[in-house]
Amino acid sequence: MTSKGQARQRERVAIGMSGGTDSSAAAALLCDQGYEVIGLTAHMWREGSRCCSLEDVERARRVCTHLGIRHYVVNAQEIFTERIVDPFVEAYAGGRTPSPCIACNAFVKFGFLMERAVQLGCSHLATGHYARVERREDGRYHLLAAADEGKDQSYFLHRLDQRQLGFLLFPLAGLVKEEVKAYSRERGLPVVPRGESQDLCFVEEGRLPDFVEQRAPEVARRGEIRDPEGNVVGHHEGLHHFTVGQRGGLGIALGERMYVSRLDRENNVVEVAPRPGVMRTECELDEVHWISGSPPADALRCRVRPRYRSPAAAATVRLLQDGRVRVVFDEPQFALAPGQAAVFYKDGEVLGGGWI
Repeated sequence: MTSKGQARQRERVAIGMSGGTDSSAAAALLCDQGYEVIGLTAHMWREGSRCCSLEDVERARRVCTHLGIRHYVVNAQEIFTERIVDPFVEAYAGGRTPSPCIACNAFVKFGFLMERAVQLGCSHLATGHYARVERREDGRYHLLAAADEGKDQSYFLHRLDQRQLGFLLFPLAGLVKEEVKAYSRERGLPVVPRGESQDLCFVEEGRLPDFVEQRAPEVARRGEIRDPEGNVVGHHEGLHHFTVGQRGGLGIALGERMYVSRLDRENNVVEVAPRPGVMRTECELDEVHWISGSPPADALRCRVRPRYRSPAAAATVRLLQDGRVRVVFDEPQFALAPGQAAVFYKDGEVLGGGWI
């Protein structure tokens, strides 16, 4: 079930638990493999959120009681607000489309929680992520896509470093979702399955613009919507209502489908264009992270995933100054949105990635 091998006699492992099916099944698998398992749940946000509220703490506690393992709750609200929520709001206010789950993994789940696991005398931290870690002959840890291609979460883990990867266990690495559900039923785990929502865990569904506006009221500035020729075709109530590539909710009718092609923060303008005007063959990335610890010596041929739900596309990654890279795709890509992560894959392995 895990690339780390069989458990040594009563080796102590902490597992991050949300009370959902995946993390609960992962905890049960570790118990079955002979580990001494400790459940860790981070309370990160207020009520009404998903995967980080007091309600989830109670769900996780029930599972731990069922498994007969210890359960600890750690208060991560301060670091979550400082490292995840505040930068998210700032990015949206600046016309970017941030990926807070990636930062949460790097700073909270595999940063803050990992420190707690060490304090509790644990040799590893496990989670219910669908991804694989292997240590190879080069002595390095390698991050690979999960067996379940449809559930693979390696994209969200591309900013982990060698120390973090060496401390992690992913018990679900070799399983597909249906196998995890079946195991959960067979094990009698007291979980209530929840929908696979694509919305943010700390924002109520459909309330993202309101959330941003409440925390940054200055974003609610009326501005113009312009077509590719610069003509004013409508007005908006703030850039935070839009993302690059968005089609619905534009409030304009021009006789053809129009998409958001650019958010001009300086002039407070939403630029729209037909689909061909939103296609791009290249982009630059900053804050690029390489899982090996160092960039390649030369241009890299690989596949690049410009957002989580997009398939990885063939591209060339060229190194620039200051740790930036330029990604040149073989074929035009739709809506390369500033603020999103572009992640590099080669033969099923995650090499790293950066922010568009």
